[in-house]
Amino acid sequence: MAKVGVILSGCGVYDGSEIHETVISLLAFDRAGADVVCMAPDMEQAVVNHLTGESVDGVNRNVLEESARIARGEISDIVKIKATDLDALFIPGGFGAAKNLCDFAFKGSDCEVHPEVARLIREIVASKKPLAAVCIAPALVAKVLGSEKMDPQVTIGTDAETAGAVSSMGATHVSCPVSEFVIDKENKIITSPAYMLASNISEAAEGIEKTVNALMEMLDD
Repeated sequence: MAKVGVILSGCGVYDGSEIHETVISLLAFDRAGADVVCMAPDMEQAVVNHLTGESVDGVNRNVLEESARIARGEISDIVKIKATDLDALFIPGGFGAAKNLCDFAFKGSDCEVHPEVARLIREIVASKKPLAAVCIAPALVAKVLGSEKMDPQVTIGTDAETAGAVSSMGATHVSCPVSEFVIDKENKIITSPAYMLASNISEAAEGIEKTVNALMEMLDD
């Protein structure tokens, strides 16, 4: 049974992992027969009121503890996970990917990626194991691998400004509709826009499910 690591970034679209994207992904992996290993960094995060979309001053939560809500408690601190423990890696979107796993939401192409997240991405790619990311998560993949001069080919959909930031980090951005995905065969990377373009959960699901299936097929190559 293939072991797929899933990096979570909290719980909720505005300050953590996008719940729809994450659950769709977990369901697709389960249906494909994969053994999912959920993980997250043990760090503080700022909180956003998901009813109003406004930041909550003076309130912090823990990314690992919040991610455990989605993982139903079955989750590890990312520092304990190595590429040798996994056959593939998957990163769902949500603002947590751009606020907690990195700070792309605040600094754009000048962002920094959480060191343990960057480490695991590098280990996976160096081991020639597949990596997939959806929604805004490809931006952090672009930062990590672009800095390694690996010219990763990724998509965040069609938004020109975000695509420009991705390209400026050393990646090649490929425009892609919500229902499809982009494969970088050289680096074994698969990306899809999900809620960067999706207007409803069904649209998000189509591209995500195709991405998961492509990742599983890549394990057999």
